[in-house]
Amino acid sequence: MGKGGQVNLTWWGLWEDASTVTPLIAEYEKANPKVKIQYVSQSQQDYRERLTNALAKGTGPDIFRFHNSWVPMFAKELDFVPASVMSASEYAQAFYPVASSDLTSGTGLVGIPLEYDGLLLYINEDIFAKAGKTPPATWDDLRQTAISLTTKDEQGVITQSGVALGRTENIDHWQEILGLMMLQNGVDLTKPTGKLAEDAINFFTLFSSVDGIWDATLPPSTTAFAAGKVAMYFAPSWRTFEIRQQNPNLKFKTVAVPQLPKSNPNEPDVTYATYWAEGVWARSENKAEAWKFLKFLSSKDSLEKMYQNASKQRLFGEPYPRVDMAGLLTQDPILGPLVTQAPDASSWYLASRTFDGTTGINSQLSKYFEDAVNSVNAGNPAAKALETVAAGVSQVLSQYGLISQ
Repeated sequence: MGKGGQVNLTWWGLWEDASTVTPLIAEYEKANPKVKIQYVSQSQQDYRERLTNALAKGTGPDIFRFHNSWVPMFAKELDFVPASVMSASEYAQAFYPVASSDLTSGTGLVGIPLEYDGLLLYINEDIFAKAGKTPPATWDDLRQTAISLTTKDEQGVITQSGVALGRTENIDHWQEILGLMMLQNGVDLTKPTGKLAEDAINFFTLFSSVDGIWDATLPPSTTAFAAGKVAMYFAPSWRTFEIRQQNPNLKFKTVAVPQLPKSNPNEPDVTYATYWAEGVWARSENKAEAWKFLKFLSSKDSLEKMYQNASKQRLFGEPYPRVDMAGLLTQDPILGPLVTQAPDASSWYLASRTFDGTTGINSQLSKYFEDAVNSVNAGNPAAKALETVAAGVSQVLSQYGLISQ
């Protein structure tokens, strides 16, 4: 608390330029003259460690952005959303179900999402139109389509890949793709062994080791897709900006991720979420005001304004996290499939490009699964590779008190 009851709030943000949020801050300050908010747009480099260190030293921001998988790393520093700001039932009605499950720690909710993102299947429309193909709905469809859309020269070098799948070294977001395959196959990722897990990792690697649709010599999957050399590619919606920048003329769209064949048509789809939320520091002197501000930001009106502000600098703003705003995006060629899939989304700690540092939960778990994929690609049995993963997962999760060893 400052002089004369003045409240000063510091907000550490990621990805969003100050120009996106400044008008909202001005609007809030005008309605609440005793509140002053400073938005600090952070670099993603070492962000997680810098945040951890600032909070440990007692010099942390009042409000900060964190990844949906980071709750275990910040459990002691995150304040609970007060029921006076948003009750658990109001929260569950406002946001997609995955937010309620991801952003819960112990007995309460610990973050408010201002955006949503998840895995999408990107389609090169020209390659599909030329071959007379339709986007695949199941993984078997995807595999057959990918085989038929892959071309090689006389030396057997891939000139056009049907899909970027099967390896770790040059496939962006392989973590989320493998996580999705495992969750769809009913794998308990806290104990990733047994036939279901083996089938999932074997299927992931098939595209490289058996089908020859992808190999280690190709450029990173985002670069290859942007160059028009890949028919299908998996990524969250934000990769669109990079693709457009690299190739403004590429004709592409997104579709929902493939599903496993269903014995019962009423079985829900399984999709994979990866997004960011805002939290309030448990030791902030101005927690109540910080939560009030986040409630204001998460309203339909504020989110729409932020989306419009961001759209002045790039193709689109951050996709809406609110269930009641899905209709605003359903017709969008990139974001439509994202919001359509959002109600069925799950997530786990397998997440790429969170910049959580070498000791972070994402990086540590990623390393175990990466070694397993590489081992299976080298011809080793999946069962053996996954035993090592399971031991590593157990050790990392128990470190955060998520399981008892």
